Formats: sequence, structure tokens, C-alpha cells
Amino acid sequence: MSEKTEEYYRTAVSLSSFYGGKIQVVPKVPIRSLDDFSIWYTPGVAGVSNAIAKDPDKSFELTSRWNMIAIITNGTRVLGLGNIGPEAALPVMEGKAMIFKYLGGVDAFPLVVRAKTKEELADVAERVSPAFGGINLEDIAQPDCFYLLDRLRETLDIPVWHDDQLGTAAATLAGLVNALKVVGKRLSDVKIVMLGAGAANIAGARLLIAAGADPKKIILIDSKGTLHPEREDMDKLQLVHPWKYELALKTNGERVAGGLDEAIVGADVLIAASTPGPGVVRKEHVRRMSDNAIVFAEANPVPEIWPWEAKEAGARVVATGRSDFPNQINNSLVFPAVFRGTLDVRAKKIVDEMVIEAALELARFAEERGISEDYIIPTMEEWEVYPRVATAVALKAIELGLARLKLSRDEIRERAYRMIKKSRDTLDVLVRNNLINPIPVK
Repeated sequence: MSEKTEEYYRTAVSLSSFYGGKIQVVPKVPIRSLDDFSIWYTPGVAGVSNAIAKDPDKSFELTSRWNMIAIITNGTRVLGLGNIGPEAALPVMEGKAMIFKYLGGVDAFPLVVRAKTKEELADVAERVSPAFGGINLEDIAQPDCFYLLDRLRETLDIPVWHDDQLGTAAATLAGLVNALKVVGKRLSDVKIVMLGAGAANIAGARLLIAAGADPKKIILIDSKGTLHPEREDMDKLQLVHPWKYELALKTNGERVAGGLDEAIVGADVLIAASTPGPGVVRKEHVRRMSDNAIVFAEANPVPEIWPWEAKEAGARVVATGRSDFPNQINNSLVFPAVFRGTLDVRAKKIVDEMVIEAALELARFAEERGISEDYIIPTMEEWEVYPRVATAVALKAIELGLARLKLSRDEIRERAYRMIKKSRDTLDVLVRNNLINPIPVK
């Protein structure tokens, strides 16, 4: 597996050099003659500026803002690479922008920022917000990422999303909804152990509770062991990590102390979003779970336990974060559609109810196609799921009074479908006509 990963690394570096990055800006208006510059730029553009000066919301109609988001990072927690800085984070943000466009029809602009504090980064996001219809926070270390999401959700009137929290949490919830159907259990009844208390699992626990899970039957485990109110570091957590502190008070009703060895006994579900494996979760852990156990091992590039090992140990449904195994729990199934839906109704915020709706629609799509132990969530190749999730999110924004535009289900669905298909078709036309160079043959 490591040789395959190294080959991907070498190929990515070579092709990044060949193409000079992954995205570019292309005009979207025709230029037929010199006179057109007088329309698109001076003097005609002054008329557009005057209209927006009188009503700033006109910027959503008369500029690209309606479909443009910023992907903002300071590079403090990039993939599994850690704090590698903003420049090194840029290729990841470019890749994110590419996925936004291809799967969501969303124009995304990578904005890597040299910010020393979370307050500086929040200030940057607030200051650039007039240029964008939404903001995607990305690859920011915890607990700063929680502070940023909470603050910007309050201070800005455009959608704000942190994918490491919300995207992963939504994909996890979608997969779990269907996995529980496969094994014949209910979310409100199951014991859930969450290995790792970073952005994904803290947001995931919050989302699971909002979706109907019993908080007393959820146990989170960080590097120091299980979270519970009697932990020695609770006073410190209250000061430096109030999000983890709050969950320590709400969860683990039996006050199980220790680590994974103790917490896993009788668990119905294990959601691991922790250290890459293998061997972080062992077969003996899975054997100590209940019958018809569900194991989500989401670390990349190597899951905490290999899926076949979890199956051999008795797990019935196993998911990972990788596309080469069944049941990939991938936030790329979520964020393009969520922003497509919020942008299309010009939503002012993304709240947890909208995230849950995205997860439930993902689950419904897979269920309609026939769920099984090896198919609990759609794949990124099933692109028809994106307009559906976008529609569900947009309708929830309207229902909650968070949308500037009130559109019908059919209008939203048609618009989302058209935007996403156009992005895919445009890329296909560019490739077929050699306006994008073909990948060199080795």
C-alpha cells in the first residue's frame, strides 16, 4: 500500500508541474469587438457599480458573487501532514476548488493566509466576505477551527462551512443511517464509541445527537482516554477547549474510564477518526463489540484497521475513508452539494439542521438504489446525488427562513442539475478539443 501511495505522490508532483496547478479563471461573457470592453469594463461597468452601491445585495445578481466562494486556510492542519504552512496548503485548496467546480458547479477561490492567531484568520474572512457568496474553512487546527466556525456563523450573513467538521460528520451520519438499517438497529438505541476527539468526531457527535442518538450512549476517546465529567483535566478543558468540555458533560452516561479497551465492550458502532493505522484498532477490539457491529475506520491514507480484519473479527458493516474499499465515507459527497444548494437560494447561513438534511438525502439516495453491507452510501461517480442533496439543503434553508430567494423544489432541482452538468460538460469539451492538454503518456 505504501508503494502505491508513493506512486501517487510522484505522479501528482509531475502532473502539477506539467499543468502548473489544477484550476484557472476563464471569462464567462462573449468578447466580439473592442466595443464590448466598454460594456464589460469602463465606462459601462460604472452603471453596475452604482446599482450595487444603492443596494449591496445586487452584488449577488450583477457579479459572480452568487456562485463564488472562498476556501480559506492557514495551513495549520493539512491532511495528515500537520502544520505545513499556507504555501504548502495551496495545492490542497486547488484540489478542493476543482472538486467544487466539477461536482457542484461552484466557483471556488483558494485563499491561503499567513495568520498567527485565530482572531487574525477570522478577521481576514470577515474582511473578504463582500467578494464571496460563501466561505469554506479548510485544514485549520483544533480548537481554533471550532472558534472560527462559531464566530463566522454569527458575524457573517453568508454560508460558512468547515469541511473537516461538517462534511465528514454529514458523510458519517449518512453512512450510519443506512448501516443501522442493514443490521436492523435504531440510532436512538445503539452504543456508539468515537475514537478520536478532533474536528470530525466532535462535530460528528454533535450531529449524531441532533439526529436522535442518545448522548449518554456515546463515548468519545481522545489521546488521554474517554471523555467524562470526572476527568482530571476538566477545568483545563473548560478554558482551552469548551467544545470538548461540553461533550464530556453530555456523553458517556456510565462514566466509563480508561481507553478503547474499556469503552468498546458491547458497542454497536465504532467511529474511528484518529491516527492512521493499521493496528490502531485491533481485531480483539471488534470481537468485544455487540453482534452485527458497525465499524467506520476513517483515517487516511491507512484506516485504523483494515476492513477485512474488522470483518474477520465479526463486524458486519465496515466503512473507510478510501475509494478502493467499499463504503467510502468521504466529505466530497457533501460539500459541493451543500454549497450548490445554499448559493442557489442565497442562504445567509448553514446550520446543523441543513447539514442533517444533506446527510439524510445522501442516505435516501443510496437506499433507493438498494443498500447492503457493501453499499451504504453513494460514490462520487453517482453524480446525480449532488443535485438531490443540493435541493434538500436549499429547501431546508427556505423552511428555516435563512434564504434570500424562495424557489420551488422543481426550480431548485433544475437549477442545481443544470449548473453541475454544465461544469462537467464544459470540462469534457475542453479536454476533447485539446484546450486542456492530455495527460502525458509515460
